[in-house]
Amino acid sequence: MRTAVSLARHLVCSLGVLFLLIADAAAVEHPTPQTPVRIGVTAVFLDHQTAFLDDWREYLETRLQRRVVFKQRSTYREIMEMLLEEELDFAWICGYPFVLFRQRLRLLAVPIYQGEPLYQSYLIVPETDTDTGSILGLRDKVFAYSDPDSNSGYLVPQFQLHALGEDRNNFFRRSFFTWAHQKVVEAVARGLANGGAVDGYVWDTLAKVNPELTSRTRVVMKSKKFGFPPFVARHGVDNSEFRKMKAVLTGMPNDTTGRALLQRLNLDGFGQGNEQLFDGIAELVEAIPGG
Repeated sequence: MRTAVSLARHLVCSLGVLFLLIADAAAVEHPTPQTPVRIGVTAVFLDHQTAFLDDWREYLETRLQRRVVFKQRSTYREIMEMLLEEELDFAWICGYPFVLFRQRLRLLAVPIYQGEPLYQSYLIVPETDTDTGSILGLRDKVFAYSDPDSNSGYLVPQFQLHALGEDRNNFFRRSFFTWAHQKVVEAVARGLANGGAVDGYVWDTLAKVNPELTSRTRVVMKSKKFGFPPFVARHGVDNSEFRKMKAVLTGMPNDTTGRALLQRLNLDGFGQGNEQLFDGIAELVEAIPGG
């Protein structure tokens, strides 16, 4: 009798432990409503950034039925490190780091700008400079880049110099990083730099919301079109959460609040996108010795 009771107790205990293990595994694989969705962003937003993120957070939380936390950092590199260390679930990054780390990321959505999932890099100079006609006119001058992991704000002008047979490490008298596209425009407008490379979407949007600033710069040339900076997910994100986030982003044009948020971003919406959109950036990376 004692043996039967002992066995019964052992069985109950074992089943309890098994139940707890299964519950723990389920919690890891399938986040609960209390687990926040962590989204990384850089300083890509242009006007009243904090207020916009608050409104976007409320919109996403309502539709995902989950708490949303935006984690903002100054550089793409910081955001990428957090993604790769699984400290973020999703992030809005540049196409350049996406190309470098695409095997460890999942393409979630690509913004649609002026009817296409594409954008350009702009070479800008002060409005008072009426002579410069290309990047060659900036030899031995001061140049402003946005971020060393930016396609439009760094990789494109580096490729242009390489393609022209120039020494890209010594072409400018001095160069510096501003760590934000808007700050590139400000540096050129204020005469702190003789030229700069900027995301064309950012310059165009600034021209709408702050024309006094962009009027003090001149667009010298525009690059070919590249895949727009994408929204990505870390590779191990839960599939159901991935699908929910994709559905919410791509569905933003379908309701009044979503359309209003997109208008503040100066975007048409978010599309499914595909990795082939970023082949042009990959070609630049492969063409430049040492990356």
